[in-house]
Amino acid sequence: MEKERAKEILCVLKKRFPTPAWSRSKRDPFQSLIVTIISQNTNDRNTGRAFENLSRRFSITPKALAEADVKDIEASLRVAGLYRNKSKVIKEVSRIVLERFGGSLDFIYSSPQEEARRILMAIPGIGPKTADVVLLFCAGRPTVPVDTHVNRVSKRLGFASLASGYDGVQESLQSLYPSEDFLSVHLTLIMLGREYCKARKPLCKACPVNQLCPSRQVGD
Repeated sequence: MEKERAKEILCVLKKRFPTPAWSRSKRDPFQSLIVTIISQNTNDRNTGRAFENLSRRFSITPKALAEADVKDIEASLRVAGLYRNKSKVIKEVSRIVLERFGGSLDFIYSSPQEEARRILMAIPGIGPKTADVVLLFCAGRPTVPVDTHVNRVSKRLGFASLASGYDGVQESLQSLYPSEDFLSVHLTLIMLGREYCKARKPLCKACPVNQLCPSRQVGD
C-alpha cells in the first residue's frame, strides 16, 4: 500500500518537474565532486557562479587545484558562502586524489558500489551525500543522495521517520522505489522542497501532492 502511494507521488512529481536533460549527460567525476563541495549550503545560482569563477582561473583537475594558492581559490568561491572552508577542502581533496589515486576517480566505475562509496568517504571533506551524488550522476550507481530538501520532504511525506538520519532516510526511499527511479526520486524531491515544501511556511495548499501527504495541514 505504501509503495503504491509512493509510486503515485512520484508520478505526479515527474509530470510537474520533468527530469532535466543535463542530469542524464555524462559528467566528469572530479568536476562533479568539486561542484558538490561548492554547493553545500549554497543555492544553485551562486554555486554555478562560483564554479565558473574557479573554471576561469584554473583547470578543474586534481593537479591544478592541488597546486593552486588557497587564497586564489577563495577569491573564486567568495560568492558561494563558507568559501574559506570550501577552498581548504577543495585543495586538500585535490591533493589526495592526485597522490592517492593518480589524479583519477575512475574506480567509481569499476569498484563495487559500497567499496567505491567507502573510498570516497575516506577522503577528508567528502561525506555520504557528496559520495552518493558522484556515484549516482557520474557512474549511474543505484543510490539516492539525501540533501536537506530530500530529508525534509521525505519525512513530511511519511516516507521516513522524523528520527531518521541520513542512512535511515536513504534506506526508506530505496525500499519504496525501484533502482531505475532513484535519479527521479532525488531530483523531484529536491524540486518539491524548493518550490512548495519549504522549511518555513510550506505551500501545502498549492502543493501538487497535497492529497497524498499526511502533513498537508502544515502551513494551511
